[in-house]
Amino acid sequence: MIVGAHPWAYAATQPKNDIYPILDQIFADMSYAGLDGIELMHTALRPADSVETIRALSKKYSLPVIGTSFGGNLWNREQHEAILQDARTVVNRLADVGGWTFGVSVGKAPQPKTPAQLDAQAQLLRGISALCRSRGVMLNLHNHTYEVENNMHDLKGTLSRIPDVKLGPDLNWLLRGGVDPVSFIRTYGSRIVFLHLRDQKADGKWSEAMGEGNMDYVAIGKALREVKFSGEAVIELAHEGNFKPTRPLRDSLKMSRAYVKQTLGF
Repeated sequence: MIVGAHPWAYAATQPKNDIYPILDQIFADMSYAGLDGIELMHTALRPADSVETIRALSKKYSLPVIGTSFGGNLWNREQHEAILQDARTVVNRLADVGGWTFGVSVGKAPQPKTPAQLDAQAQLLRGISALCRSRGVMLNLHNHTYEVENNMHDLKGTLSRIPDVKLGPDLNWLLRGGVDPVSFIRTYGSRIVFLHLRDQKADGKWSEAMGEGNMDYVAIGKALREVKFSGEAVIELAHEGNFKPTRPLRDSLKMSRAYVKQTLGF
């Protein structure tokens, strides 16, 4: 079982959320934290020299690239050509640095998506999935709140159109979207190949590190064992806009890694 981390908490502090200029720091911090790998953001794979840079950092810190997150308004046919071209670049470069997972967010529409928009979303997902398979990469659906709100209108719309698509749920976004993570795992366990992990406090605000909130990860761990989950798990810390850290981010990652091992067993 591989446990990595996603660099969103770093991106949130950077102009335009661009982590590329601080990749060395991110790799160093995640290595220090005892993580098994890193999930990149797709923007880090856009620069022309990204493959060379990321390969060198992965070797320097002995930290494999698990995969990358990726997002776009897949429901909007007018954007399909540009999104597919971006996905082609990112998937090829991801494969070139040794990554094997591709977590896709399908984009939020102004209103609940229509059947036509869900059809368009599914069509592009199939195309991106085929591209991933051609490079030995597995696509999974990564959710925020919008996919699972309104009785999971968006996610169910995708699942009805692509019955075999794999899932990479963010368990905290599930909770914030009104979905019980334990019930979700028990319902969709056979599809789940990837996890995003984060914690929040009783007041609904994100905790600084995992284990400092009150999400029931003991029950979540039990559910994961019941469905025999065997994919990758990634810690994705996030903090409220006015949050002031009490410790270096690398230490929060290290604490979170220890909590995952203690509570989930991997």
